[in-house]
Amino acid sequence: MLEIIEQLEEKRREAHLGGGQRRIDAQHAKGKLTARERLDVLLDEGSFEEYDMYKTHRCSDFGMQDQQVAGDGVVTGWGTINGRPAYVFSQDFTVFGGSLSETHAEKICKVMDLAMQNGVPLIGLNDSGGARIQEGVASLGGYAEVFWRNVQASGVIPQISVIMGPCAGGAVYSPAMTDFIFMVKDTSYMFVTGPDVVKTVTNEVVTAEELGGASTHTKKSSVADGSFENDVETLLEVRRMYGFLPLSNREAPPVRHTPDTVDRVEMSLDTLVPDNPNKPYDMHEVIVKIADEGEFYEIQKDFAKNILCGFVRLNGSTVGVVANQPMVLAGCLDIDSAKKAGRFVRFCDAFNIPILTLVDVPGFLPGTAQEYGGIIKHGAKLLFAYAEATVPKVTVITRKAYGGAYDVMASKHIRADVNYAWPTAEIAVMGAKGATEILYRSELDDPDKIAQRTKDYEDRFANPFVAAQRGFIDEVIMPHSTRRRVLRAFELLKTKQVNAPTKKHDNIPL
Repeated sequence: MLEIIEQLEEKRREAHLGGGQRRIDAQHAKGKLTARERLDVLLDEGSFEEYDMYKTHRCSDFGMQDQQVAGDGVVTGWGTINGRPAYVFSQDFTVFGGSLSETHAEKICKVMDLAMQNGVPLIGLNDSGGARIQEGVASLGGYAEVFWRNVQASGVIPQISVIMGPCAGGAVYSPAMTDFIFMVKDTSYMFVTGPDVVKTVTNEVVTAEELGGASTHTKKSSVADGSFENDVETLLEVRRMYGFLPLSNREAPPVRHTPDTVDRVEMSLDTLVPDNPNKPYDMHEVIVKIADEGEFYEIQKDFAKNILCGFVRLNGSTVGVVANQPMVLAGCLDIDSAKKAGRFVRFCDAFNIPILTLVDVPGFLPGTAQEYGGIIKHGAKLLFAYAEATVPKVTVITRKAYGGAYDVMASKHIRADVNYAWPTAEIAVMGAKGATEILYRSELDDPDKIAQRTKDYEDRFANPFVAAQRGFIDEVIMPHSTRRRVLRAFELLKTKQVNAPTKKHDNIPL
């Protein structure tokens, strides 16, 4: 018996070495952790239960029958994050460059199926050279099996992808269909075609980092939701975000005890909005002063900075926040911000996360670039997302809410549940100056008259009371009481039920 146990331990030691000590050292030399070291950081200590440790490939071409490595380049199983379960896979770059074979894909598909069956999120740590060339179409079939499961799992369980090395070619499409993608600065990259192919086909000279590095995908393409300095920081941030998410669409978001009081007031909010309507202020300040213990987990913070998206807790419960940011483009909606916020709203709705919308929006960004780029259809994505969302929705207008952008930002008309406004709110078709120049075009030669007309328009519309008289605003609240009012609204809305029309699925303007 002891001999058998020793044999088992020896097999485990071999499996844990992956591609061998030399390749492990090479991984460390690049500033990267190994597949198993990453799981040690991501999961609670001692919680990991591994599956298919000894599985190997079945390929016999190109001498592959003589290169059998236990695990075949991916570590799979489940563990816990702060006591809550998660299924995981971690690709091992020390084994065949983490390339995906038929059996490698089978291991990933197995944990994906279990995650769906048990209603538990899936986290994938990607570090792979792509399809295993020696296996040809069998490898491609493996990718497609993973892709199909990504689609089936969408909206059922949260799916998180962490890019911790190369992710190229067809391999990028599995992360692309998950809910969140995080990258590591300088050591991870994603692209469909690499720098060499780009140079051959288009004559462009570009590095892997420029083409598909963390900076590119967090600032330019919006493919990734966040990037961090190294493997450890990235995995710790994934752990932090995981605490905001429900396990599946069958569950409510988690509730965490908080010492923060329900009736806490923030008197500084009463003076946050400047007297000059053209002067910006930081909407971050509003969010952190409303949130439990000032914690705000921001998503895509380096992209479309004119809108803020992320998670907070109110009385311990997760709430998604969408907020215009007056510090950037005056808080205008544009193509990028509409896509960013629209996707975030749809995620929250899919997983029963209530949505708080903070509004200070002067309209849609004008210009030929926006119109040629399709602002009509892209702007409609955000409108569509809000209108179809059935989770509790609370809206607070802090200052400007002009034109169609007022409608889009979770207005009462597209079925927000509770709509508040600060006394500084201005709800109108457009700003006073522009409106006056249109209404009184014949008086433009008389500056004094136009100034008086502008003041009259401001007195009439630069306040929330016209909208409140019509019931479009439920209450004009004092800024310092925002936390209490919003929190109480969400508490009441926990039992909200909506019967949506029967249909196979909607057709969002993609």
